[in-house]
Amino acid sequence: MTKRILTVLFFCGTLFALLIGGFSCNPSGGAIALRSPRQSDSLLTHIQNRGKLIAITSYSSTNYFIHQGEPLGYQYELLHSLADKLGVHLDIIVENDVNKSVEMLNEGKADIIARDLAITTLHAQEVSFTDPILQTQLVLVQRKPADWKKLNDKEIDNLLIRDPKSLKGKTVFIQAGSSYDERLTNLQKEQNAKFKINADEDRDVEDLIAAVAHKEIDYTICDEQLAAIDNSIYKNIDVKTPLSGNQNIAWAVKKDNASLLEEVNAWLREFKKTPQASMIYDKYYKNPRGVKLAQKQQFKKRGNQLSPYDNLIRHYSKQIGWDWRLMAALIYEESHFQPRIVSWDGALGLMQLSANTARKYGISIHSTVEKQLAAGTQYLKKLTNIFSKQVKDKEDRNKFVLASYNIGLSHVIDARNLTTKYKHNPGKWSDNVEVYLRNKSKPEYYNDTIVKNGFARGDRTCDYVDRIFERYRIYRNIAKR
Repeated sequence: MTKRILTVLFFCGTLFALLIGGFSCNPSGGAIALRSPRQSDSLLTHIQNRGKLIAITSYSSTNYFIHQGEPLGYQYELLHSLADKLGVHLDIIVENDVNKSVEMLNEGKADIIARDLAITTLHAQEVSFTDPILQTQLVLVQRKPADWKKLNDKEIDNLLIRDPKSLKGKTVFIQAGSSYDERLTNLQKEQNAKFKINADEDRDVEDLIAAVAHKEIDYTICDEQLAAIDNSIYKNIDVKTPLSGNQNIAWAVKKDNASLLEEVNAWLREFKKTPQASMIYDKYYKNPRGVKLAQKQQFKKRGNQLSPYDNLIRHYSKQIGWDWRLMAALIYEESHFQPRIVSWDGALGLMQLSANTARKYGISIHSTVEKQLAAGTQYLKKLTNIFSKQVKDKEDRNKFVLASYNIGLSHVIDARNLTTKYKHNPGKWSDNVEVYLRNKSKPEYYNDTIVKNGFARGDRTCDYVDRIFERYRIYRNIAKR
């Protein structure tokens, strides 16, 4: 009896010591360290388990935009590099309002804010800043004299504000919630210059620069990188008056997310040493082609345009009850919005209909864009009708349609039959039919007697569906319904 009691006490004491010491039993022998609850439940761990980094950025001519259906932008490319380092996908939330961005971050709706945030005392009370992404300087945006083309530089300088003290009595418009408010308030104290600061709730920085050019307001401020781009667009604005020394621009995470902050900073320190970092910066701020692209984005930013055919896509998508942005994502995947291309296997046009399907619907490479869209929509409608009774969930049904559009209906039917055989749900895509469509490249599956159409590269089709839905998420963030 005494020996049994001692054995139990020894076991309990050992277990207690292991727990206190931060160890647990390892099935393969020995002991492994236990993570503390704070560490195991960290945001970084959550992001990696979720497989997705959710970032807030602003839709602008340099940070994030769509060009010919493709998402681009300085912040977007940096975020993609970070997501790749973390081994996760990137999910973008577009929010141009700085205050709303901070609110969403602190409410847990996003993991990180990635935009042109200056490291300021005010914002430091609400968020934790990363190491600087870049440095910039604030400049005053003002309008040149009406007859500036007839004047030399000295004459123009004499008519413009070159000393911040000369702002006394003026009104400077800024985007509400931006760090510019704090900088201008400090400037007033430093220069003893009393001027009015008007925080605009409706317009972002680029809108306010345009408003100066269009004589709606007289003054605003912006970062020197954006100023250089806008100065090449609006020839009648001047951006030569600095209002600050160098300021650090950084990303932000929630105050208590030390794990993510440390990971981002570690990535950033290494990333800055790579040629890719300089290439991305030069692409958007120095390369003439990049600057020209930014100029184009400024003019069409408010239109939220995805392609030259948005209105037609809207019209035809209604015929099958699709969100037009999903159809746009499909078309981009197929042709990059190019109506005159023919693939190696004869698929043609905007929607890359196979040669047989194109003949069936009377389409050739010379058909108009509208006729191509009409034919593609008819084919999508046919596939949608096939799955309408079998697949109740709309998103799942659309994924079945997209898979059939890519690989052919017969292979998707084979995958559904395999799904049923292995007692999974043939009406669900993820973790069900998707799995067996991927398995159609394996002999034990494509040789099964219930498989009527043999071998197929189902993994390529599943990746195709994923890419379209990923792009669809991007398009929903940017383009109006």
